[in-house]
Amino acid sequence: MYIKRAIENTVINVSAMFSVLLVTGPRQVGKTTLLQSLSASDRKYVTLDDPDVRYLAKHDPALFMQRYTSPVLIDEIQYAPELLPYIKMYVDSRKEKGSIWLTGSQAFQLMKNASESLAGRVGIVNLLGLSDAEIYGYESVPYTTEPERLMNRIGTIQERSLNDIYHRIFRGSMPELYANPGIDWETYYRSYVNTYLQRDIRDLAQVADEMEFFNFMTIAAAHTSKPVNYEELANAAGISAPTAKKWLSILVSSHIVALVQPYYNNVLKRVVKMPLLHFLDTGLAAYLLKWGNSETLERGAMSGAFFESYVFSEIYKSYLNAGKEPPIFYYRDKDQKEIDLLIYQNGMLSPIEIKKSASPGKAAVKNFNVLNPIQEPQNFGGLAELKVAVNTGNVICMANDLIPLDNQNWCVPSWLI
Repeated sequence: MYIKRAIENTVINVSAMFSVLLVTGPRQVGKTTLLQSLSASDRKYVTLDDPDVRYLAKHDPALFMQRYTSPVLIDEIQYAPELLPYIKMYVDSRKEKGSIWLTGSQAFQLMKNASESLAGRVGIVNLLGLSDAEIYGYESVPYTTEPERLMNRIGTIQERSLNDIYHRIFRGSMPELYANPGIDWETYYRSYVNTYLQRDIRDLAQVADEMEFFNFMTIAAAHTSKPVNYEELANAAGISAPTAKKWLSILVSSHIVALVQPYYNNVLKRVVKMPLLHFLDTGLAAYLLKWGNSETLERGAMSGAFFESYVFSEIYKSYLNAGKEPPIFYYRDKDQKEIDLLIYQNGMLSPIEIKKSASPGKAAVKNFNVLNPIQEPQNFGGLAELKVAVNTGNVICMANDLIPLDNQNWCVPSWLI
């Protein structure tokens, strides 16, 4: 069963702008299925998973391009980077938009090769797992905090209970788990991790021991929604801090985790510079940490951390699916004051707090006032030209309805995002 993807229009638009379209993302998020569903009947399909086809692509790329003429969809392009210069020559000679579509999972190798070989010719789209909008069948739009937008969504989205939300968090975002509801969750993720370790990680010279890397992945999952401390990660994994930094960069470029950068403004003097780590698939994190079901996860010590990463990933995907770079930051200072998310766009900063509470109260927004100096930088040793407006704030929580906390901030039910 094909699940309609929110990113379809973005793929079509990018394909119309560039000669080559590259869809990247983690394994098994539906890159090939998406492109095949959008392909016209004359677009050929070839996968470099096939050893014979891969041999031809690697050892005689010119003949490969003669055999598989455009329009063509080439799957798993990372297995034959030798093709990329020949793709460049091919599209330069024809100058047709959208003639070659590529998919690739190993972004840590692929992005460097593609950007160097196909500069100016390739449009890159990042596909992640399913969003709530795709699972439950409602419109996907980039998340903003304006109450008018949120009120317009009420009535178009079905309310969900605490148990429903944690079932979704535990289940994760992989399309196969929703297309085939009878599939065994644990077996699926075990196979997923084994494939990732054996087919992607094994190819990297930086990783000598797959089980050491698996242990590091598990420790990273235990740090979801926390600031990154490389020494802490390294000590827990029994590796050096430089290795921890290198391995975390692999998880980032594999789209397993995202690092949220701290918001910096020259009048905010005490900002901590550490990025914030979020696992992008909470189901994978739950598997790595051996949570057995959604009920124990909801009652467990990491319940709040998983809820934060789930909310972050939904907001993050809402921008990617619209073809936009997610303008998402976070705030933490040396006085331990934190704001979970900040959306910065159009010269405005929108603060968001994430609370696993049905009635968070005004205390949830008490840290929003740390942003006051950026609204009047000239009064805090800054330039007036660097003034940034603070927009409506949100507390995303377990409330049953969209309700105002005060004249500037609103409680937002998590099912409404």
